[in-house]
Order: sequence, then structure tokens, then C-alpha cells
Amino acid sequence: MTKPHAALRIGRRSLPGHAYLVTSTTAGRKPLFADTEIAFAAAAALAHAANWQPSRLLAWVLMPDHWHALLVLGDGDSLARRIGWLKAESARGLRRRFPELRQVWATAYHDRALRREDDLRAAARYVVMNPVRAGLVQRVGDCPFWDAVWLQPHRLNASP
Repeated sequence: MTKPHAALRIGRRSLPGHAYLVTSTTAGRKPLFADTEIAFAAAAALAHAANWQPSRLLAWVLMPDHWHALLVLGDGDSLARRIGWLKAESARGLRRRFPELRQVWATAYHDRALRREDDLRAAARYVVMNPVRAGLVQRVGDCPFWDAVWLQPHRLNASP
């Protein structure tokens, strides 16, 4: 029997060169990332450039119980493989550092392919504005757990 979230992916393809909005929640929607130390470690793992090859992370934000990203798939990569690998790697790293954590991520994730005419910068603004819309901060800059490739220097390369 196919799990309901897996059934949604039957017949779906991910295409290299296409941009995707992705949301992944924590297991049971537990607010694991409300803990600043855990959030810094998760943000570092999720944004680490080596975890994205051959794809590219354009923008992201970490919320207390989920993560939003805008990415472009690289050649030979698939969305399911990239997101699955990223969640597994980040969870392993978090459990090494915080042994009390059991399951970090929910199994499923939500994605939406952007159409060619969609503006990537507008999609990035939508992603990083999530903490403001959720009432967690007044301004995007008040949230330490986000980045976008259009910023110079990249916050992605900054150490927590």
C-alpha cells in the first residue's frame, strides 16, 4: 500500500534547471527550531553549499517547525533525491550534536514548481517574508535564520 504523501508523487517529475518552492515540516510539527542553538545548527546544515550540488539553493528561511526554500535543480538531480538527502544529512548532524532529538523531519514535503514567467526574486521575497507574516518578527532582518543569493556578502557563508 502506498502512503498518501507518496501517492501524490506518482507520475510527477522534477526537471533540471527548473525552480521549486519547497516546504518541509518537523516531525509532528514540533517547534524544534524555536531553540536558537538547534536552529543555528540546522540553518548551517541546510544552507551548506556542498549539500546542494549539483542543485542551487537561492533563498531559504527556517521557522520554528518548518523550513521554506527556493531552489533550482541541477543536471542529473531530482527533487525527491535532493530533499530526501538534505533532510537525512541535516537530521544526522543535528542528532550527533543534540542526542535528545529523535526524528527531526516529517517524511513528506510540499513543493511547487515555478513557471518560467515567475519572478525568482519575488518568490525569494515570499520565502524570506514568512517570519514577518507569521508575526515572529517585525522585519525580515530581525530573523537570523534566512538567506538569499541576491545578498552581498552572502549570509549563507556566515558562521553562527
